[in-house]
Amino acid sequence: MPNMPHSIRTLSTLMLDVFTTPIKALRLRYVPLLLIYFAYGSSVFTAIASGFWVKESLDMSAADLAELGIWLTVPWTIKMIFGSMVDSVEIFGSNRKSYVYIGAFLITLSFLLMIAVVGNYPVVADFSKKSIYIIASIIAVVGFVIQDVVADTMTTEVVDETQSTEKIHQELASIQVLARLSLGFAVFITGWIGGELADVFKNQREIIFMIALFIPLLSILGITLVRLNPVAVSAINKQVLFGGLAFAFFIVVMGYLDTPYSQEIVFFISLGVVVYLLNDLISDLDKSVIHHIKMAMIIIFVYRAMPTVGASLQWWQIDILGFDESFFAKLSAIGGGIALAGMWLGAKFIVKRDIGEVLIFLTIVGTLLSLPIVAMYYDIHTMFGLEARTVALVDTALASPFDYIAQVLMLTLVAIYAPEGKKGTWFALMASLMNIALSAGGLLTKYLNKIFVVSREVITNGVVTAPQDYSQLGDLLWVVIVLGFVVPIAVIMKFNPNKAI
Repeated sequence: MPNMPHSIRTLSTLMLDVFTTPIKALRLRYVPLLLIYFAYGSSVFTAIASGFWVKESLDMSAADLAELGIWLTVPWTIKMIFGSMVDSVEIFGSNRKSYVYIGAFLITLSFLLMIAVVGNYPVVADFSKKSIYIIASIIAVVGFVIQDVVADTMTTEVVDETQSTEKIHQELASIQVLARLSLGFAVFITGWIGGELADVFKNQREIIFMIALFIPLLSILGITLVRLNPVAVSAINKQVLFGGLAFAFFIVVMGYLDTPYSQEIVFFISLGVVVYLLNDLISDLDKSVIHHIKMAMIIIFVYRAMPTVGASLQWWQIDILGFDESFFAKLSAIGGGIALAGMWLGAKFIVKRDIGEVLIFLTIVGTLLSLPIVAMYYDIHTMFGLEARTVALVDTALASPFDYIAQVLMLTLVAIYAPEGKKGTWFALMASLMNIALSAGGLLTKYLNKIFVVSREVITNGVVTAPQDYSQLGDLLWVVIVLGFVVPIAVIMKFNPNKAI
């Protein structure tokens, strides 16, 4: 357009550049790897059906579900075991592909268990539904953890190693963004479709878990086709591998014996173990690099450790606001789609921003976007003639672009400083630290749900065993919002990694 003003042409060129950045960064050799990330994102396919089934079929309080959530983060906190094995232990002649096949098998087994228990199949008739649900959930998490460790490791092995160091760093950052885009696209499309199907098959929810068997098939396809740069199998890091196995055994024993404060004990010991191993792993890096990594991890850890409201918020939305499976599917589609668009458009700039500034921005935005939910609890939306569903749709749309930013910043930092021969261990330990942060948030969520007790109606054999009571949900919402604003801001101001040593 020759007559277009220069400023408009410049803006158009900039917008086109931003939009096409991920496309330009994509290489055919990345696609099989991205399929594994897509499979992980597709785990949300069953989320809505599972949430409604748990609410209707299992006698578990919000605190119980928060506690289960903490145990389900444990496999993520011991990723160093799998990371060390991926670096050093070959299974059937491979330290990459065989692990993804094992993960796919575990995910398949988990879905088969859920099909049986949700469909009331005779094969599980003699077992508690709660027990089967917990076992299936744990098996699935372990499968996804194994695949995630391998996928993260392989992000450093599909790059063009003939480039300059600067170009390799840029490509590593691009792969991390593409991986999040693949995961985000999976969340968007499969979360939406899974929710709509949950509404269609609300009386036959086991069908959702049957369809979900496509997820491990995607992982198998991706790992079968992927082509990697040759990497030598490194010597076993006995301290990490055997120490991690001993720690995993300790966790299993603590959970099995139902030791008082077992989750708290596991949290502090796991934090100590991971911090010690990380400190040992980075000890030979430059002092300024070590300082930057440590400060960045502190602020991201605290940011991720903030509590949530828990399951009681969704129960309230179902029972009081009348949200059904189809509407939750629409929320999932809007949230996932706009988050995907935000990540896509921000791909060119996201990794160039100061971590502290970005997290302060995310904290402020997250706090502001929590307020409409509080307003709906106090019925303020009706004063303005607004439907609860309209408010929820708008709020979800506004909040979505910010969901993945902190994770991409962390993963980019991790990829850049991944030491040769220890990449699997490095990614696993850093991811373990971030998942221990989620455990901290889960513990806080559990405590808050025990202080502010919220319950949905539970009917057992025609008798109401737990009445519906959402009277304390408002207080719980406010406490979560205030903690989620004050604590991260204070910590970020104190430990900004860009401060001079």
